[in-house]
Amino acid sequence: MRDFSWQVFTMTGNVDAYLLFKDLHAVGTDEEQEEDAAELVAEWEG
Repeated sequence: MRDFSWQVFTMTGNVDAYLLFKDLHAVGTDEEQEEDAAELVAEWEG
């Protein structure tokens, strides 16, 4: 979905598509941070 919204933005210049892309990127970043934190905790707990 993130790639699709970026493609729509680059092809049309639609600001809403860009804002959707940024929102999806932020959500993805939060999820990735949670996964990284969970892996670190698992390693620490051994």
